[in-house]
Parts: sequence; C-alpha cells; structure tokens
Amino acid sequence: MKSTSHHDERIAKMIFASVYPHYLTKIEKKGRTKEELHQVIEWLTGFDEKKLLELIESKVTFETFFQNATIHPNAQLITGLICGYRVEEIENTITRQTRYLDKLVDELAKGRKMEKILRTE
Repeated sequence: MKSTSHHDERIAKMIFASVYPHYLTKIEKKGRTKEELHQVIEWLTGFDEKKLLELIESKVTFETFFQNATIHPNAQLITGLICGYRVEEIENTITRQTRYLDKLVDELAKGRKMEKILRTE
C-alpha cells in the first residue's frame, strides 16, 4: 500500500485528543490500564502524564504532538503491519510516528509483555 500526500496530511491534521479515547477503550476492553497506555506513550514521546494531559486539553494535531515529542531512540525497532502499511517503510515522519503509536497500542491490547512493547528485550 502506497502512502499519499493526502493521506499524510489527513493524519497530520487529526486531533490527538479525538483519537486518544479510542486508544483507551481499545486497551481497557482487553484488560489493560490507562497507566499502561500512558507508560507506552511516554516511552515513545517522552511526554509525562502532566504534559500528555496538557496536549489533550489543548487539542493539538498529531503534527504538533509529534513535533513536540522526543522520540525514543529504539522507536525504529517498531516494525510490522498497521492499517495495511508496513511501519518501517512509511516515508513521512509524522505518519510513521503516528503508526508507531498505533502499533504500540495494538501490542498493548493484544496482551504483549510491557518489556517487549518498550523494546527493552
């Protein structure tokens, strides 16, 4: 599947706060916690809970969200398919980082061990 500039722009302009509740619902349905979700987001972005809640409250776009993030150096170890795209092949930075987050949320929902999700093993 080839990413398009329209697709990349659509993702960049999405409001993080509009997607966050879906992440939370997805992982809670599978028995995971909000704290675990925040741990995963903090690992990827460097945002502690206070900063994360500020960004949600401010209704920032994914573009702003990731421009303010300090992406974890091991983020490139996140590979595989998400939404029909191979994460490691996505060229647009914001789209790739958004799909990193999607992939981590999926792994959390699937019951993967936190050490594996956070790429510490």
